[in-house]
Amino acid sequence: MQIVFWHEGRKQDSTIKRINSLVTNGQLTPPAALASLCQTTDPTTATESNSSDTLQQALSQLNNLVGLDDVKQLVLEIKALVEIQQRRARAGLINEPLVLHMIFRGNPGSGKTTVARILGSIFKGLGILSKGHLIEVERADLVGEYIGHTAIKTREQVKRALGGILFVDEAYSLARGGNKDFGKESIDCLVKLMEDHRDDLVLILAGYREEMDFFLKSNPGLRSRFPIQIDFPDYTLEQLLDIAQVFLSERDYCLSTAAREELSRQLRLTQYLQHSGNARLVRNLIERAIRRQAVRLADKQHLSRNELMTIEPVDLKGGSAA
Repeated sequence: MQIVFWHEGRKQDSTIKRINSLVTNGQLTPPAALASLCQTTDPTTATESNSSDTLQQALSQLNNLVGLDDVKQLVLEIKALVEIQQRRARAGLINEPLVLHMIFRGNPGSGKTTVARILGSIFKGLGILSKGHLIEVERADLVGEYIGHTAIKTREQVKRALGGILFVDEAYSLARGGNKDFGKESIDCLVKLMEDHRDDLVLILAGYREEMDFFLKSNPGLRSRFPIQIDFPDYTLEQLLDIAQVFLSERDYCLSTAAREELSRQLRLTQYLQHSGNARLVRNLIERAIRRQAVRLADKQHLSRNELMTIEPVDLKGGSAA
C-alpha cells in the first residue's frame, strides 16, 4: 500500500517518499505513518530558543571583551530595562517608548564598532530588532554631490540597516561644511528616518570625543534624540597586552616571555602618541609578527608544535605597523 499526500492541490514528493518508506519497510502502519508526519516542532518554541541562544552568545562575547567595564555595565542596564518593560507590558502596565539611539565617543580601536555589533545581536535576542545586523557607514556613503542626491543615498543606507543598527563613523563630518554643505541634509534625513522606523532601527553616531561634543552642541536638537551616550576610554598597557593574548590564542599562537617584553616596549612607546590606535594597533602588530614568524620558519625542515606556535622578539621588531 502507498500513501499519496497532497497539500494545497500539490503532491508533496518528499513527504510521499518518507511515508511510503516507513510503510513499505513495515516500521509503521499507514495511520501511524501519518501521525509521525504530524509530529512537528512548534515554531514559536523554536524561535524563542533561537532568540535565547543569540542573546546568550552575544552577552558572552561582551563579557569576554578586555576592559570596557563601564560600557558593559551600561549594556546590562539597557538589557535589564528592556526585559522589565516587556514584563510590564505583559502585566498591562504603562511603558514609556524605548529609545535606543546612541552616541559613541572614543578614539580609534577603543571598541566602538565591536560593541555596536554585539549590541545588534543582543537587541535581536531581546526581540527589539528583527535582524540585529550592523551597517557601518561614513560621510561619503550618506552625502551626495548635488541637490537631492544626499536624501537618496541616506535613504538607501537606512533601508539596508532596517532591522538592525546603522553605525555612522566620524558622524561630526556631516556638519563640517557649513550651511551650504549637503551634510546637513543628511542629518535632517537621518532624524526623520530614525523616527519613521523607530520600532526596527537603532542609529549610532560615533567619533572622537571632542569632535562629537562639538557636533552635538552645534546641533541642539540632536542630543535629546540620542539619550544613551557611551564613552570608550583608551586601553591601558596591561589591557593591550591582554588583547594581544586574546588575538594570539584565537589563532593558536603565543608569545615567548621575551616577545611579550618586546611587545610591551613597543606599546609603551606608542602610548605617547595621540590616537595611537589602541586594539587596532595591537592587531596590526600581531598580524605582522605572524607573517614574519612564517618567513623565519619557512626554510626549516623539522618544526615542533611549540615552534609553530611561538612568536619571538625578532618577529615583532621592525617598522611601524600602524
